[in-house]
Amino acid sequence: MKTEKYDIKGMTCSACSNAVDKSVKKLEGIKDINVNLLSNSMLVSYDENVLDYEKIIKTVEDAGYSASLVSKDNSKKNDIAKENIAQIEIDELKQRLIISLIFAIPLFYVSMGHMLNWYLPSFFHGVENAITFAFTQFLLSLPIVVINKKFYKVGFKTLFKGSPNMDSLIAIGTGAAMVYGVFSIYKIAYGLGHNDINIVIQYSMDLYFESAAIVLTLITFGKFLEARAKGKTSEAINKLIDLSPKTALVLKYDKEVEIAVEDLRLQDIIIVKPGQIIPTDGIIIDGNTSIDESMITGESLPISKKIGDKVIGASINKYGAIKFEVTKVGVDTVLSQIIKLVEEASSSKAPISKLADKISSIFVPTVIAISIIATITWLFLGYSFEFSLSIGIAILVISCPCALGLATPTAIMVATGKGAQNGILIKNAEALEVVHKIDTVVLDKTGTITQGKPKVTDIFTNENISENDLLQIAFSLEKNSEHPLALAIVEKANEKKLESLNIYDFKAINGLGIEAKIEGKTIFIGNKKFIDSKNIYLDEFFTKSEELSNSGKTPIFIANQKEILGLISIADTIKSTSKQAILEFKKMGLDVIMLTGDNKNTALSIAKDLSISTVISEVLPQDKEKAVRKLQEDGKKVAMIGDGINDAPALVRSDVGIAIGAGTDVAIESANIVLVKNDLLDAVKAIQLSKATIKNIKQNLFWAFIYNIIGIPLAAGVFYTILGWKLNPMFAGAAMSLSSVSVVLNALRLKLFKPIIDEEFNIISNTNQKGVNMTKVLKVDGMSCGHCSGRVEKALNAIDGVDSVKVELSTKDVTINMSKELDEQTLVSAISDAGYEVIK
Repeated sequence: MKTEKYDIKGMTCSACSNAVDKSVKKLEGIKDINVNLLSNSMLVSYDENVLDYEKIIKTVEDAGYSASLVSKDNSKKNDIAKENIAQIEIDELKQRLIISLIFAIPLFYVSMGHMLNWYLPSFFHGVENAITFAFTQFLLSLPIVVINKKFYKVGFKTLFKGSPNMDSLIAIGTGAAMVYGVFSIYKIAYGLGHNDINIVIQYSMDLYFESAAIVLTLITFGKFLEARAKGKTSEAINKLIDLSPKTALVLKYDKEVEIAVEDLRLQDIIIVKPGQIIPTDGIIIDGNTSIDESMITGESLPISKKIGDKVIGASINKYGAIKFEVTKVGVDTVLSQIIKLVEEASSSKAPISKLADKISSIFVPTVIAISIIATITWLFLGYSFEFSLSIGIAILVISCPCALGLATPTAIMVATGKGAQNGILIKNAEALEVVHKIDTVVLDKTGTITQGKPKVTDIFTNENISENDLLQIAFSLEKNSEHPLALAIVEKANEKKLESLNIYDFKAINGLGIEAKIEGKTIFIGNKKFIDSKNIYLDEFFTKSEELSNSGKTPIFIANQKEILGLISIADTIKSTSKQAILEFKKMGLDVIMLTGDNKNTALSIAKDLSISTVISEVLPQDKEKAVRKLQEDGKKVAMIGDGINDAPALVRSDVGIAIGAGTDVAIESANIVLVKNDLLDAVKAIQLSKATIKNIKQNLFWAFIYNIIGIPLAAGVFYTILGWKLNPMFAGAAMSLSSVSVVLNALRLKLFKPIIDEEFNIISNTNQKGVNMTKVLKVDGMSCGHCSGRVEKALNAIDGVDSVKVELSTKDVTINMSKELDEQTLVSAISDAGYEVIK
């Protein structure tokens, strides 16, 4: 199965996009198709063994439009950025508008001057000059018709193909007015030739050149305003495309060489000086600095970076000079992936748009039928042909499927762009819509609620083995695992500079533990369930493990085939924003459930600190998926938030899967929404953005529907006999144009979206978190770089009883782990002495 993107030209309304959609869908081998009116694009998935791109393009052309395959070369994408295509359309419409106005203004003056008592030259007055009066209007209207020939070219082509669109309505309406005007010139000439003054007076008063020309001008004006507004909806993508620098400074043969970013290769060494933009993704191998990643993650403050840390292309190096090794280039970089996600999401359709699509598919033929019926009806009622014709033209001109077609995609494009600016990547429009319906949030624990970087806190052994020997055995097995708990053991062993033992017959039992052989002896390491399955008695270690679990620590058991050798306890600290995020979920009326493979006591301890009432613990990866399915079977709309490989099945099963950005590629691939910043508060923002977007779409659809519900009867003269209301075709054209513009402008209001987060929450948190130690979180103002965080860390680490300090520049949080209770003022004073201020 192959997926390709095409640029489509000639689409002007939702009837156009529906015509393209229907035509391509009929082709054999088509799996999925998504036509986007706003971006003038089409995304097609098809069987390449049955179909090829040439046949798809031919089918689109047969439907009355033109198509071209979009290049997958990312560098070329940068060169022919989307805004250039939008700008070409704006420039073309501007030119058409200017030329139309040049002729429309004198035409309006000539045609309406006598009615408004304006001065007109004498050769326009009187019956004897009727042919001059009529022919002058014809000559002035002709350039307007020619410059706007696109309406006729596309409109009649699609009409004859059986899929009329908005252009068809305009072409029929203004075309009929022009034809009737030419017919009137002949009648005037006939009247003058046969000295029939009544015919001359009648037809010289019923010329429709000005209606046709002014309608075309007003619609072009509306299209111009619409194009400018539509261009702004894709600003987020354009800004992302513009972020990447064009060149990079590479170290080659001990010399600094400047090369194009497109020529970068994996493992190249890049030098970045203060103030420069990081050209691509990589890992720092020399130097330390602070990097502004706000354009990628939405973080307002620079992030401290040191050797071994990752850097993201398009972020800005603020302070120190660094060297880094290239790990990703071209389409694989974070920026390119973000651009791809935002473009795909912007081009996708939300389920809410199906109603508008269904109506649009029958809208234009229905309007044409209403126009014909209304014209005949008024003739039948005894009104003049001119009156009846004006009714028919007004119906055709005012009926605008554009507003219907733009209602959803404009809001989706603005919302996905706004999300990307805030570090929230929404993969498709369906996810954006479904999020606002969820009533249950299921949270993974490790790496989602907690930091995901647990540490070894205690080591207990039996009388036959030392702590170091037990740690060495555990290290030898766990070094092959990527589980966060395993990494804690590896980190502890590296601190003690322990050597790894040779192991063989290695087996990892998912969600339980590991077994392997060392020097001919089988060793087991894992949770209680795993050790119990091997019929090994825990003896006094069971009581010890219960005590550790009750204090929020995770016990890992190590045993051989005969006996328990000991246990290692590991603990993970809660992220500074997790409690606030959970509080915000509850404020929105959502049920919050913690779902974890960790043991029950540890899970309950953390849940208690975070006021989570429902906990599902000790679950295997497949059980996580079953737990989500059970909630769905109970009628719940579930959002699953996780970061690990073991979360992937649950992410896929849930109604909306949300992956923490620092998680695994598998989790990110399985999710509908990715949180770049690894911050649970962003999930709150994603839900709020979804609610704001759906509200905006409903407003757009309401105005699009109500406009046509009111406009068509008004144009048809329904109120004429009762109230004397009749809509002039020129006013109908102006109203039609403004309806589309108003929908786009309403969608642009989403750019002003701001998440509602309680900023006063937890300014100073003094929770005695059960875990590694007592933990205190302070909000510290004035820190802006790695040097600042280093000074704060140094000042606090000097205090007796402080075990470790972690500074998050992005949130201004300073997390202090203590082995004993310390007076808050002691900590505050140390920070103040270092030159910074604790926010009260």
